[in-house]
Amino acid sequence: PAPVKPPDGGWGWIVLLGCFVITGFSYAFPKAISVYFKELMKDFHVGYSDTAWISSIMLAMLYGTGPVCSIMVNQFGCRPVMLIGGLLASSGMILASFTTNIIELYLTAGVLTGLGMALNFQPSLIMLGTYFDKRRPLANGLAAAGSPVFLSSLSPLGQVLLEKFGWRGGFLIMGGLLLNCCTCGAVMRPLDMGMKRKMEKAQDKYEAKEMLPIGGKSEEGISTTDGTKKAKKAKKKPKKGKKLLDFSIFSNRGFIIYTISKFILVLGLFVPPILLVNYAKDTGVPDTEAAFLLSIIGFIDIFARPACGMVAGLKWVRPHVAYLFSFAMLFNGLTDICSARASNYTGLVIFCVFFGISYGMVGALQFEVLMAIVGSQKFSSAIGLVLLIEAFAVLIGPPSAGRLVDALKNYEVIFYLAGSEVVLSAVFLAVATYCCLNR
Repeated sequence: PAPVKPPDGGWGWIVLLGCFVITGFSYAFPKAISVYFKELMKDFHVGYSDTAWISSIMLAMLYGTGPVCSIMVNQFGCRPVMLIGGLLASSGMILASFTTNIIELYLTAGVLTGLGMALNFQPSLIMLGTYFDKRRPLANGLAAAGSPVFLSSLSPLGQVLLEKFGWRGGFLIMGGLLLNCCTCGAVMRPLDMGMKRKMEKAQDKYEAKEMLPIGGKSEEGISTTDGTKKAKKAKKKPKKGKKLLDFSIFSNRGFIIYTISKFILVLGLFVPPILLVNYAKDTGVPDTEAAFLLSIIGFIDIFARPACGMVAGLKWVRPHVAYLFSFAMLFNGLTDICSARASNYTGLVIFCVFFGISYGMVGALQFEVLMAIVGSQKFSSAIGLVLLIEAFAVLIGPPSAGRLVDALKNYEVIFYLAGSEVVLSAVFLAVATYCCLNR
């Protein structure tokens, strides 16, 4: 019988909507709660750096608990993990509304909510890869658009809630909103097991033909005359149990190349948007206009991600999606470098437009490239390990940039440094991929 491919539609569009919401909450929520920081500073008599640790802990949990999430998904499946994650994320914010000191906030809003969002984010991407194959680049681009959409919505909403109900009431309502993660988890319906087995065969065959052969031969591989019998025998052997975390992906050269490139990328990628507002203020831009610069990036980002997903899905582009990802990173890095000396508002607006385009391209392609390298069956383990490694880069890059600004009192050098790191990651990915493909 002909193998059944992932539906590439149908219920998959509902799964895509759920992934859109989860991605929005996961990436936008740590930034959106910053509107409450001034009130928290007054109530708890702490400094800005103390309150900023709430967002940092949240992001550290999102990235650093990747392997734990991978183990849970491999053991229990995506839907149960997401339902538990939604409850944890909501409980964290609700409990945070009753806290009496900053340490309790770290444990509730930081650790508990961060862990809950991590348990939602990773499984939603895994389910997206299960339901989409040929349209997967477009699906990834649309799902990634959730981040800028939610950021542009949650920040103003947080300000309104703060003015009407105070930070405690705002946290309580935000906790209620996070219960929508449970709804998103509930729609992550696993494919029929019989269909899933056929889909796995079709997925491996399709990826072998269409995707990047970066890592050499996959574990399943393309069967040859000599290897067919061995492969059949291997498949007939009863499984002793699911692997909690598949470390065999480290034998895939493509995965190693991707991971190193992403680590270098994350060192510099988030630095410009974090420092942008203060940089603008130092050049004499009024506060309201300086804050509007981030809105420009978000608005452009909303359209850049789906558009890039559509381009990545073209037949003549998809086999070379790693090079498109490399171009996106190069574009982003050069934007940082070329804009380092911007000294007026017009120059900063131009920077934001180009940064929004390149940042959106990177966001739309990052997980598509990883899926192409390791395949959908090993993606749950791969993304967990990649996120863990990225967590170290997140904790190194932006804080180091902040210390350099304090020491040098010069934003220009920071933009040059961040841009150079992003360019280096792009060059490394392109060159290493080319050399690996031509061995």
